[in-house]
Amino acid sequence: MSSTPRPDAPRVGTTYRVQVRPGFDLDATAELADYLAGLGVTHLYSAPLLTATPGSAHGYDVVDHRAVNPELGGEAARQRLLRALRAAGLGMVVDIVPNHAGVAVPAANPAWWDVLRRGRDSAYAGWFDVDWDRGRLLLPVLADTPDALDDLKLADGELRYHEHRFPIADGTADGSPREVHDRQHYELVSWRRGDTELTYRRFFAVSDLAGLRVEDPDVFAATHELVLRWAAAGEVDGIRVDHPDGLRDPSAYLARLRAAAPDAWLVVEKILEYGEELPDWPVEGTTGYDALAAVCGLFVDPDAEGDFTALDTHLVGRHTSWQDLTHDTKLAAATRLLSAELTRLAALADDVEHDAARAALAELAAAFPVYRGYPPHGARHLAAARAEAGRRRPDLTAVLDALTRRLRDPDDELAKRFPQLTGAVMAKGVEDTAFYRWSRFVALNEVGGSPAHFGVPPAEFHRFAAARQVRWPASMTTLSTHDTKRSEDVRARLAVLSELPGRWADLVARWTARAPLPDPAFAHLLWQTAVGAWPIERERLHAYVEKAAREASASTSWADPDPVFERAMHDVVDAMYDDAQLHAELTAFAAEIAPVGWSNSLGQKLVQLAMPGVPDTYQGTELWDNSLVDPDNRRPVDFAVRRELLARLDAGPPPPVDAGGAAKLLVVSRTLRLRRDRPELFTGYRPVPAHGRAGRHALAFDRGGAVAVATRLPLGLARAGGWGDTTLSLPVHEVTDLFTGRSYSGGQTPLADLLATYPVALLAPTTESVEAS
Repeated sequence: MSSTPRPDAPRVGTTYRVQVRPGFDLDATAELADYLAGLGVTHLYSAPLLTATPGSAHGYDVVDHRAVNPELGGEAARQRLLRALRAAGLGMVVDIVPNHAGVAVPAANPAWWDVLRRGRDSAYAGWFDVDWDRGRLLLPVLADTPDALDDLKLADGELRYHEHRFPIADGTADGSPREVHDRQHYELVSWRRGDTELTYRRFFAVSDLAGLRVEDPDVFAATHELVLRWAAAGEVDGIRVDHPDGLRDPSAYLARLRAAAPDAWLVVEKILEYGEELPDWPVEGTTGYDALAAVCGLFVDPDAEGDFTALDTHLVGRHTSWQDLTHDTKLAAATRLLSAELTRLAALADDVEHDAARAALAELAAAFPVYRGYPPHGARHLAAARAEAGRRRPDLTAVLDALTRRLRDPDDELAKRFPQLTGAVMAKGVEDTAFYRWSRFVALNEVGGSPAHFGVPPAEFHRFAAARQVRWPASMTTLSTHDTKRSEDVRARLAVLSELPGRWADLVARWTARAPLPDPAFAHLLWQTAVGAWPIERERLHAYVEKAAREASASTSWADPDPVFERAMHDVVDAMYDDAQLHAELTAFAAEIAPVGWSNSLGQKLVQLAMPGVPDTYQGTELWDNSLVDPDNRRPVDFAVRRELLARLDAGPPPPVDAGGAAKLLVVSRTLRLRRDRPELFTGYRPVPAHGRAGRHALAFDRGGAVAVATRLPLGLARAGGWGDTTLSLPVHEVTDLFTGRSYSGGQTPLADLLATYPVALLAPTTESVEAS
């Protein structure tokens, strides 16, 4: 199906992501409607709204697809939100979770509870991807002790294990708790067995999220009925599809979803590797990680790659190959974290000895170059994986050949399930492990990014953006999400380090000597993170490093925390605050590079908002936001401050670029308003060349009337003496910069004049009387 927007599709122009959750419910969200309209967005983009596990802070663990989450205010609050949005002229985009359901609290999930109670005879047995042929349904909730089952109790017709409650099958309630347990359709086992012996498919390695079989039309209908009803009623204009790679057949699923919601704007959380193309699905595009990588890369100096490679080699004591590292972390993910899924696949390869099948499938998954293969390119990716796996394990040649033949057969059950493993292996092995181990330059260690691809030259970005305009003009763009490893402004400040690699190497050497850590690679990640987010509250940095180190699974881990290493790690964090010399140096350096980081932040924000696609603004990031990985990036947002500041911007002169972040709010609001009010100015894409010795420091493009101009590598620009005689070729008619109000007559315009106030400019035709609001 063509990716060209349907002429009858609703125009989702721009979105604003709100993490609707208990503590910031639908009524609190409704109060934002006038602010969002003033900001210039066209649609609220919310976190999942369906009933989730009690207390869920994110909503991706849906337990009941039939109702709006009561902890968000329920259906009545949703209706109040709709009325508020309509009164403000805004639409709605919702997030749905087709791949999995929350099962951490069985009693909260009626379908799962019934499956536990009735087993294969449950009307919901087909909802979940359970391997019933392997025996009872294993639930990894027990302590890892031999006598854990001694803590079982019978109460109110249920089995209880501490705070956990489980149903009892009819006619099985007589006897001791152990005897009753042994008669159930499920078996409670140690939490450590969750990664190795589970009999149901999970979301990645999260045993509290059980895979759904939405390939079954009845399951699809039951789990989508409410959201599709909203879409049919015109209450939802767009749908964001969470984690399509986990589905058995994403292409068929999306075709069914498109048929059920023909007028909706559909985007998928599909993470593309560098150079990978989105399959020709019946959707508008992705949720924007591909754009994130391209935009952020613009502000990284590619010339610094050798310096950072040398620094990493010096710190770690050896050269680290990204290819070898990711192979090893992916292989570990396949054989450890996802061992249960690997075992299930190996059982399907019944024409090969079991252990050999496990080893070969794990190697193929570790060598798979993308998250999963899709026609028509899937065969190419499988061939690449086969070649790499054979190079690493020539002893498995015959087995690899046998399995590859089967994986090429689209009707083979092994071929249908293998892609579900490769996506999970990539996510757990790279995003959640290698990104925390390879600390050469962590600004690149981002979802959808390629840490081995150091920077994006302007010509490469222009090719990327022009192709998007042709192929996926309504695909989402983003810079920050609830899943990014660090916020857009942290990455923008870290990009400054690429312009002073020698200075950074000296600082890291001095700081690591003063506050040493046994894991030098992680120490480098820690110092980069601190500089990127400084000043940051001590407790936030402590929480971050604990999560990051355990995700890296090098010196400590979630399963087996190393108290000695973790104490040393926390001591380094404390030294940043308590060691007067360290604190002073860190604070001074962060303050020195912060203004350059602000220049990068404004540049990348303008590019993201103005480039082809539907731009999303993550909650709070219209001001400077130095958030780190979840849950840090879900912290409450002070909307009162933003509302007041926006009003001041509308009433007063342009603000300076300073720590308050008003300049970023100016860039965001004026760009969003122009896109909303004059969409005809954003219908094309053409690079606008800069002429002169500083031309490489300008990134400019014409969207069909609106011209965006950004400064890149600002330190290098300053070292070269500024813009000098560098000019930009503007349209011949008069244009006005929406940020400063200044007008220009067109032709060869000096960049020194155009960018005298801000490192960015957004130009619109003056003759059309375009206003900022």
